[in-house]
Amino acid sequence: MSKPKAERRVGETSAMAKSTAIRTSPSKINLVAALIRGKSAEQALADLAFCRRRVAKEVKKVLEAAIANAENNHRLDVDKLIVSEATIGKSIVMKRFMARGRGRSTRIEKFFSNITIIVRERTAEDEAKAAPKRRARSATPKTPAPAKKEAA
Repeated sequence: MSKPKAERRVGETSAMAKSTAIRTSPSKINLVAALIRGKSAEQALADLAFCRRRVAKEVKKVLEAAIANAENNHRLDVDKLIVSEATIGKSIVMKRFMARGRGRSTRIEKFFSNITIIVRERTAEDEAKAAPKRRARSATPKTPAPAKKEAA
C-alpha cells in the first residue's frame, strides 16, 4: 500500500519552483520579480544576469529550477517557456535588539521571504501577441526638408 499520487498544483503546460527563507525583505525581492513577470524565460534569465541588485542571484536560481522542472519533469519545450507568475511572500522575522542611549534599546527586525515562480509554455495566442506590430505607412509621402542657406 502506498499513498495516492498528489494532484498537480499547476496546469499541464506549467512548472513551478519555490525557495523559502531568502534573507531579504519581500519588498526588495518584489522589485526584481517585477522585471521578469510576463517575459520569455530566456529574456528573464538575461535580465537577471545583468541586474545589479544582490537578490537577483537568488531569483535567477529559482527561475533556473523552474525551467529545469519544466524540461525534465513535465517534458515542456524550453524555447517556448514564459514566466507566468512570480509571487513573493513573507516568511519568518528575526527580532534583534540594539543598545541605544540612556540605557534603552531598539528592536530590529530582519525579514525573510519566500518566492514562487511558475513558468508555462507559450500558446498560439501568446505568440500572436508577442509578434511585433508593424506600423502602417501613411498614404501621403513626406516632404523633403528645406535646403539650408549657406552663411557667407
